[in-house]
Amino acid sequence: MPTPASAITPIRLLVGLGNPGREYAGTRHNVGWMILDRLAASAGGRFVLEKKWRAEVARVHGLWLVKPQTFMNLSGEAVGAVASFYRIAPAECLAVYDDKDLPFGVLRLREDGSAGGHNGMKSLISHLGTASFPRLRFGIGAPRAGGPDTVGHVLGAFNEAERALLEKRLDRAVEALNYAARLGFPKAMNLFNRPEVDFPPAVPPASTPKPSAPHPNP
Repeated sequence: MPTPASAITPIRLLVGLGNPGREYAGTRHNVGWMILDRLAASAGGRFVLEKKWRAEVARVHGLWLVKPQTFMNLSGEAVGAVASFYRIAPAECLAVYDDKDLPFGVLRLREDGSAGGHNGMKSLISHLGTASFPRLRFGIGAPRAGGPDTVGHVLGAFNEAERALLEKRLDRAVEALNYAARLGFPKAMNLFNRPEVDFPPAVPPASTPKPSAPHPNP
């Protein structure tokens, strides 16, 4: 039976996971930030650094957009603080992050679940006190045999083949977030979790060198 509209929990906060620092800009692990940047720009919003929360925050379409400025494994500290200040329940928070277990560019929306080995999500779950909050995962693909290890892969830049498709996939992710905010997360799952016949097969990752310290805890 479909969920009654009155019972659908509204989305009030979107959190994009990523690592601060110029050396991590545009890497696979920062795709959550890339998606929120694109969403804010499309709505004429602007991120402002809130030092008390160690996060960049924007307000668009009645939503709080949050990019923690801690390293990945401390992301929950900022999100927990913002959610507490504005009295936002965990179920009203939607996390956006990379997932190496999904092929490149594939989107998956879920209402809850485990961290799946993602340290940013582990921190969110710890500080929100529950794993029962929605999330949008953006596939970055698994490391290729003979290429970089997991850390080098997720902290590496998108390769040429991926970059050719990246813009459209980021737009698709923004579309999914806007849809979820307007019409509810269950409807967004039904629409955006469907296979896309016009989306080409996954492309292999590049052999990107493993970055140096400091270790941003993927």
